[in-house]
Amino acid sequence: AMVACSAAPQAYAQADAYPSRPIRFIAANAPGGGLDITARAVSPKLAAALGQQVIVDNRSGAAGSVASDIVSKSAPDGYTIMVGSLGGLAVNTNLYKGLTYNPLRDFAAITWATSGSNVVVVHPSVPVKSIQELIALAKAQPNKLTYGSSGAGNAGHLGSELFCIMSGIKMVHVPYKGGAPAMIDLLAGQIQLIFSSAPTAVPQVKAGKIRALAVTTARRSVVLPELPTVAEAGLPGFEADNWYGIVTVMKTPRPIIDRLNAELVRALESPDVKQLLLTQGLEVRTSTPQEFGSYMRSEFDKWAKVIKTAGIVAN
Repeated sequence: AMVACSAAPQAYAQADAYPSRPIRFIAANAPGGGLDITARAVSPKLAAALGQQVIVDNRSGAAGSVASDIVSKSAPDGYTIMVGSLGGLAVNTNLYKGLTYNPLRDFAAITWATSGSNVVVVHPSVPVKSIQELIALAKAQPNKLTYGSSGAGNAGHLGSELFCIMSGIKMVHVPYKGGAPAMIDLLAGQIQLIFSSAPTAVPQVKAGKIRALAVTTARRSVVLPELPTVAEAGLPGFEADNWYGIVTVMKTPRPIIDRLNAELVRALESPDVKQLLLTQGLEVRTSTPQEFGSYMRSEFDKWAKVIKTAGIVAN
């Protein structure tokens, strides 16, 4: 109760009347992408709970930076929220020059939304059946194995670089403009492996066209429960999560953030939303604002180190 007493009285007046008009829910990618699907899955439930329209606004561009810039400049009143990814919320500031926003300074965390596993997949011609065998092969043949990604600095590329740093191997990076073209070249044997998003990898793995070795998250994936994590399979401590989370503007009154957290967590945890997101390879993972804020900070620091160590520059 002591914490509550220290808040300014007007914050409570605002929160009592909140929301009195529609809420803008920015999705940091184009319609049909994972962030868009997440926003559209929860917005009807959020609208019903708050008694106001929730309008999904797609703002793609610059790996999530366009959307992040809009949110950072909006009023701290709870009427602009955003679902963003690892890129916009923890990576881009350390990767791109001249960005106008900083996620740790400009955003208030509301909740973690999903945890998305990347899958380490190899072409069948690569003579390895496990992560340990992959590391052994790469050590025996430095800079011989080529790995694809959907572009420099995205989750698959960063996860691959972290894998190289932690295992002490050297592989050659081949960036593509998206996960689909990278997968096409893997299927054709033009590259040897990818840390691929689950939705792109799973159909090809199930069809027997590529071999899956492990998932990159700290926990096993609900989508491919039989696969070990990279950490279990021979690289303890490894984790690369392609996560999404929901934020608003820094200095938004705490009562409003708490209200949004409660309603968004309820919407995300509802069985129909969980099921819809799972079909996209996204596992719902909710949190308190404090937990998600701490996680964002830890991811920011972790990937800043990887970017620096690996000398990654954006395309």
